[in-house]
Amino acid sequence: MRVLIIGSGGREHALTWKIAQSKHVTEIFAIPGNAGIAQLAKCVDIDPTDVNELVAFAKDNNIDLAVVGSESPLVKGVVDEFEKENLKIFGPVALAARLEASKVFAKQIMLKAGVPTAGCEIFDDPQQAKDYIKRRGVPLVIKADGLAQGKGVIIAKTEQEALAAVASIMEDKIFGESGSRIIIEECLEGEEASILVLCDGENFLPLASSQDHKRVFDNDQGPNTGGMGAYSPAPIVSDRLMKEILKTVIKPVVKEMIKIGSPYKGVLYAGIMVTKDGPKVLEFNVRFGDPETQAILPRLNSDLVEVMQAVINGELNNIKLNWLKQSCVCVVLSSGGYPGKYDKGKEITGLDEFNNRKDVFVFHAGTKSSDTKILTSGGRVLGVTALGKNIQEAIKKSYQAVGKINFEGMHFRSDIGARAIK
Repeated sequence: MRVLIIGSGGREHALTWKIAQSKHVTEIFAIPGNAGIAQLAKCVDIDPTDVNELVAFAKDNNIDLAVVGSESPLVKGVVDEFEKENLKIFGPVALAARLEASKVFAKQIMLKAGVPTAGCEIFDDPQQAKDYIKRRGVPLVIKADGLAQGKGVIIAKTEQEALAAVASIMEDKIFGESGSRIIIEECLEGEEASILVLCDGENFLPLASSQDHKRVFDNDQGPNTGGMGAYSPAPIVSDRLMKEILKTVIKPVVKEMIKIGSPYKGVLYAGIMVTKDGPKVLEFNVRFGDPETQAILPRLNSDLVEVMQAVINGELNNIKLNWLKQSCVCVVLSSGGYPGKYDKGKEITGLDEFNNRKDVFVFHAGTKSSDTKILTSGGRVLGVTALGKNIQEAIKKSYQAVGKINFEGMHFRSDIGARAIK
């Protein structure tokens, strides 16, 4: 099989790494890829949101399976266009991708399906939003309606923070047109978990549980990022809680998507807050999480290509996933200044240490090759990932590996996985 990976982040490197292990795969292409992916696949410099170019490439190169890593091509309808040409592709169609592209759409689906979630109000006028905040009181969560690379959620603990969030999203347009509408939600209390579920339109199958670390600094301080690290499994997600989430969240949403004429195929990611009143949905994503994927896939003992084919063909009920009992931790190394302004082009050293390790993997995110050097080219640069017999060992191994890597301005959190130990 010839496989095409669409995307360029740490998630896509992890997907490429796992897909390369399949006995069915003969060649992998990546659009556009990164310096790490280039060691496993042929990287092609095409805009990953140019749907027509992607279709043309897949046809010209006899691609047997395309895998979409990031949300933007999905929202632009890449799956719809591939399916029109009878090309196999893993991911939801554009209408189903609105579960991530529009937080308002996702809320409407949840309310129709009776899914437990935070109470909210929707605004397209900034002054009305500000008046509501003054009446309602804080804490509140302010969310841009559209895509914002994981940064469009602001938790406001004071009225001043909430009003500033509305101004920056709706008036200053820090997220562009994604901030034309906002949702203001009650602030749920509890512990977060990431639940990723494979769906074939009707059947669904959960992946191993994981937990992400969104804030840029230790102890969940500072602004939200795309994710500073993750671990799997998440001890908070007991078998009982997983069953409850599948019953009260996933099943109703899958049924509702069938009802609106857009059966969900691909990975559905539910960001869950485990509250004293039970699990409640914070958000949906319509693709593999990043960095959750980097912590989940090293534990998967099944052929990912066979699993993806079952999703596409509506045969997920024939699949049983096998998991390693080991724990896995991914620590993200970011450029100094991220998620704000940061420099690029810094040389990364120490990567050769991990070429032949079976328990430590470095997944590239914002990297590029220049002559014989690997340079930084993004906010999140690397995902340093380790397997261990338990969470403590996985944490120890991943941070030992972090200690061998260096680039100017390198930043990382030192507490990834600490919640799991608590």
